[in-house]
Amino acid sequence: MLKSITRKIHKQLEMRLKFFFFIILPIYFVVSSCSSSRVRAINEVLWSEPLQNSFHGLVLYDTSLNKIVYNMNGGRYFTPASNVKIVTLFTGMTLLGDNVPTLRYVASKDSILFEGTGDPAWLHPYFMDSTAIHFLKKHNTITWYPHNTVENKFGPGWAWEDYDAYFSPEKGALPLYGNVVTAFHTEELNISPQYFLEKVTVKDKPFRRKKSENQFYIPPNRSDTLEIPFVTSEALTQKLLEKKLGKPIALTTHFDAEEKQTLYGKPSDSIYRRMMYESDNFLAEQILMMASSTLSDTLSTKASIDFMLENHLADLEEQPRWVDGSGLSRYNLFTPKSLVQILQKLYQQMPQDRLFHLFPYWDTNGTSEVWKDAEVPAFIWAKSGSLGNNYNLSGYLKTKSGKLLIFSFMNNHFRKPSSEIRSQMYHILKQVYQKY
Repeated sequence: MLKSITRKIHKQLEMRLKFFFFIILPIYFVVSSCSSSRVRAINEVLWSEPLQNSFHGLVLYDTSLNKIVYNMNGGRYFTPASNVKIVTLFTGMTLLGDNVPTLRYVASKDSILFEGTGDPAWLHPYFMDSTAIHFLKKHNTITWYPHNTVENKFGPGWAWEDYDAYFSPEKGALPLYGNVVTAFHTEELNISPQYFLEKVTVKDKPFRRKKSENQFYIPPNRSDTLEIPFVTSEALTQKLLEKKLGKPIALTTHFDAEEKQTLYGKPSDSIYRRMMYESDNFLAEQILMMASSTLSDTLSTKASIDFMLENHLADLEEQPRWVDGSGLSRYNLFTPKSLVQILQKLYQQMPQDRLFHLFPYWDTNGTSEVWKDAEVPAFIWAKSGSLGNNYNLSGYLKTKSGKLLIFSFMNNHFRKPSSEIRSQMYHILKQVYQKY
């Protein structure tokens, strides 16, 4: 008897919850939004499979009305994953100039004393930047100050088992070659930098590198390019630089010069674009380190984050928990509304053509340089962010009627395949494109 009563109570409660979620809640948004008739279709699918049993939030901001026109869990905190790179982009745009600082130095006659700024482009496998190398080669006596950071090699909350994964290189004040060994087979094994050639073994292993030493394992018959993080150290950086420069490099424990000069390298936008399109974690982390070089003599991710939160992001309605530049850490917490506010700042800060050049297209397959939906013209420019059981998307949506919306669509804690979540998200955003 008691079980029967309990089942009836549970059934009644379930019916009331369904009534609230599927009837009352959609009506609330329809009535409360001045543009509700145009976004009514969102409510028809937002609570359907596969978004059930997970936590999701969606905020739409109309730039022509300067107001939020749709808000579902916009003030709730989510694990943002690589959506953090949007905040890193804003930090770079705020603190760095048109070209990134590549080193700081004091030169006299034929000698130079220098320190790194965190520039990730030095001999990077994609950028292959030699600006600083050519500059240093002009001097006979070269002295490096390697003590301008106390940064840990890995960010807080990063997964320890990713030490050999291409997306998890170590951070540093003077990174070289992207802090990765690049390996690929042609007729023979090609390794860059060549310094590591004798440290590479062609052999199948469950990992690509020993955990704490630079001993690498390349699978036989692997035709695609592998990027494997190497263990960085002061001594290794010195050796790699000496080999590249063809000159000895002295080390010093003091760099007290008050009038340090700055050498600038790659255009900043080239690094931002690569970070956003490839979701490059290494570039994101180094951008925050470079940004901190404009604030003090000590490179620090935390210094950049604290400065931005205390100044340029102090007006966010919900202050985030922000711990790294890439979003690798699950300690990060942002709300959809906060991301929309930051995207709004970017929109106000730079021309639209430049902004959309930095954000990739997005569809059900993810982010891309090419728009793939033949049925409609490009209408979504956004940054995705994914970790296990999480998929988020934040950016800009241009509707068929010509309106520009800023949005953040965050989904956490689902058990479905990410492809199903992306498909449902695209269906919803396409409805917004067509009907708003």
